[in-house]
Amino acid sequence: MFSSSSQRPGRRIQDESGFSLIELLVVILVISILAAIAVPSFAAQKGKAQDAQAKELARTAETTAELIGTDNGGEYEHVSTTELNKYEHTIPIAAAGGAYLSGATSGKAGYSVTTKATDGDEFTITKTATGEVTRTCASSVTKVGCAGASTGSW
Repeated sequence: MFSSSSQRPGRRIQDESGFSLIELLVVILVISILAAIAVPSFAAQKGKAQDAQAKELARTAETTAELIGTDNGGEYEHVSTTELNKYEHTIPIAAAGGAYLSGATSGKAGYSVTTKATDGDEFTITKTATGEVTRTCASSVTKVGCAGASTGSW
């Protein structure tokens, strides 16, 4: 009565191709493990990009402060956040979704500019009266933005 093997219920299940439930679960497990490894790595890259943006802004503010000093006979007394923004319109002086110039101090022969990244890390460039330039970092929020420490130089 059953001449074809495709008509037998037990035989039909063995002949069908496809993946078993165990195979599918193993694939899902492997993908989950890979995702668990990759996601934290991408999050760390976002923080590095935010810090890079703030560092670039600090360097732009430094160059602009030098321009202000050149325009004022080598004196930096006019260096301020508003003056830096007036000279270079691309320097944001208020938080607007990215890094911004959070502070600037001036003196007759030196200055300091500070930028803040969106993750709270602060990057400062200071020029002393002797011409020495230092770059410092403070990571009070994440405590890892300064090469893995809460403070440092860059």
